[in-house]
Amino acid sequence: MNAAKKPKQLGFWSIYLLGINGVIGSGAFLLPQTIYQYMDLMSIVVLIAAAITVSLIALCYADLASRFSGAGAAWLYSYHAFGPFVGYELGIFVWFLGCCTVAAETVALFTTLQAFVPAFNNAQIRVWSCIGLVVVFGIINIFGRTLVKWVDNISSGAKIGVIILFIVVAAFFMHGANFHPVLPVAASKGIGAFSSHFGNAFSVVFYMFTGFSFIPIAASQMVDPEKNIPRVLIGVMITVTILYGLMMLFAIGVLGASMVNYSLPIAVAFRKAVGTWGYIVVIIGMLMSIFGVGFATSFNTPALMSSLSNEHAMLPKFFGKTNRFEAPWVAVIITTIISCFLVTQSYLFLVGMIVFASFVQYVPSIMAVMKFKHDKKFPNHGFSLKGGYTIPIIALLIAFYMVFQFTLKTIILGVCVAAAAAILFVFLDDRKMFKGFSLEEIKKNIEMKREAELKRREKKIEKKEKDLQLKLSSSKDNSKPNPPTQAPASK
Repeated sequence: MNAAKKPKQLGFWSIYLLGINGVIGSGAFLLPQTIYQYMDLMSIVVLIAAAITVSLIALCYADLASRFSGAGAAWLYSYHAFGPFVGYELGIFVWFLGCCTVAAETVALFTTLQAFVPAFNNAQIRVWSCIGLVVVFGIINIFGRTLVKWVDNISSGAKIGVIILFIVVAAFFMHGANFHPVLPVAASKGIGAFSSHFGNAFSVVFYMFTGFSFIPIAASQMVDPEKNIPRVLIGVMITVTILYGLMMLFAIGVLGASMVNYSLPIAVAFRKAVGTWGYIVVIIGMLMSIFGVGFATSFNTPALMSSLSNEHAMLPKFFGKTNRFEAPWVAVIITTIISCFLVTQSYLFLVGMIVFASFVQYVPSIMAVMKFKHDKKFPNHGFSLKGGYTIPIIALLIAFYMVFQFTLKTIILGVCVAAAAAILFVFLDDRKMFKGFSLEEIKKNIEMKREAELKRREKKIEKKEKDLQLKLSSSKDNSKPNPPTQAPASK
């Protein structure tokens, strides 16, 4: 009997497109109006500044991704650096962040459709439609990576195509007069006013880049993740920054100051340039973009829960069960149920939770880079962050700057989620509800995983050293003069 064929793992370009889908979402089309309202033409400068600062955090993730091949991303790095409780706490929190992201993008999609389908103005119809789409995401993910790759690649390709089409066409319809004023009058009344406007715009742009942190979560389902993920992180950040910058610049060039009047400025700018068909094309691209982010996140989030269960025994074994497509079906179902509850909340509430949860995972991840650079326990493979502690320190300061942009309600809710996860950790241990895993066994499992990871690293290093020695010995042999051939005896 033939063995079941193992599903093909995600290669570099599939990971890259998954990353593009994970970053470019509803914010690219819904938020330019808000950014321009705060900073006018200077919004381009804010966008570049935010891109640079988020890229510093992404570089820290690239450094960490080159040290580990397991699934989990931020939580995996944290528990290797700071122990099982921190890893578990962050794992639950990042999983909840994924559920919030799926819900936020789903709500954004049907909110956008309200202008075209009046029925979605009815709250009940809109909520049930959101629930239906989340269930569709779950069904697709049940069938594993092959279908995920197919849907994701089509969605991402179509989205990028529409964005590039807008950029190319809009470049011929810009007017120089539209690039004034450079700064709103309200923002030019002093340093305090400027800082306030800049901070508000910066936090909005920051949200537009946060999706990059989900890329390493499904590392175990990717080809050569230690080398591919760092390359993808850097490539995605560069690509998205260029696309965002050109979209914002050309939208301002076409619409000018009237941009603040439109909730869908990119679509309106394209309509002004080429007519109604341009508006329809952008709306389709926008819907595919939002669908893509929600779908990509719905794929990564169950993988995180499965990793917590299968690879590290920090959740009951039941949560890590897979089907014949190697999809974590239990984790998919649980993620789908929680996301269905979350779609009943408002888009702005979900966005606030996403930004806060991003801050929570950035801080320990950045600190993990600094710790690993100091103790050198887990060496880099394929990418190493240069400059010592400079980039991590700057990234840490940027992350703490975001604290001043959170509302009190968001902070309180975030603390409640973290506290609930901590109580659950103790409760599961005391009542022995891990189905065979006691706290001591969890610790033993973690230590075994750490030792196995270290041994695997050591074997890689030993193999490289042996290969190097063989090359050196081979080069020495080639450099030796050939022995003289004996002349034939003369007759």
